[in-house]
Amino acid sequence: MVRMLRRAALVLAVLAFPNAGFAQGDPPVIAGASDLKFALEEIAQKFEAGGHGRVRLYMGSSGNIARQIEQGAPYQMFLSADEGFVFRLADRGLTRDRGDLYAIGRIVIFIPPWSDLQPDGTLENLRQAIANRRLTRFAIANPEHAPYGVAAMQALQRQGLWDAIRPALVLGENVSQAAQFATTGNSQGGIIAYSLALAPQMKDRGRFELIPAEWHEPLRQRMVLVRNPHPVAERFYRFMMEKPAREIMVRYGFVLPGE
Repeated sequence: MVRMLRRAALVLAVLAFPNAGFAQGDPPVIAGASDLKFALEEIAQKFEAGGHGRVRLYMGSSGNIARQIEQGAPYQMFLSADEGFVFRLADRGLTRDRGDLYAIGRIVIFIPPWSDLQPDGTLENLRQAIANRRLTRFAIANPEHAPYGVAAMQALQRQGLWDAIRPALVLGENVSQAAQFATTGNSQGGIIAYSLALAPQMKDRGRFELIPAEWHEPLRQRMVLVRNPHPVAERFYRFMMEKPAREIMVRYGFVLPGE
């Protein structure tokens, strides 16, 4: 049953990009972790505007994307939120090399306007809400395959809240879906990516505060090309290391290597 579900997920991913193969005229598909949703869209637009070519984006949880690549999904480049998934693919000979670290991410507690919770990065307000039984629904990404879900879990464990909050958790398939839950009335708040909270599209949807970085393992985000990549994908990979792309990443709250 699990194998059938995984195969169905792969088929859906391929159907989403019916021209995502290696044909000369087709734009390569770049698969990125969901915390990159808004930043990567801007970078892709700037890449195309600069005459470098056109790419198509597919966003999802890093764990699911890695599994899809293992099962043959036609992605040309993978930007993971956890470098461990890149190393796993490299060890299986599915990538050109072991890639490059492109960013370190952060998490925030995000609270929508209608919630009685407070955006308290210490999570003490969350602790009080749990103790007073005011917390009924709280969103995070699924820790089973989403690195930002793992970071949220580790922060909650660090504060001794994990066991108490589990009955109230609403799990997003990825951190982008967790952010949707936290902003559309499906929860009283959530722990999401800093990069998503900073997006202009999120400006009026709630308030947030950073959670201390030392409360979870570093979100070391690594990118890699598949074997024999499309030339446009190679150019996009290089573009991610250049100033225009790096400036966008900084604006979305990412810590960059060497800075």
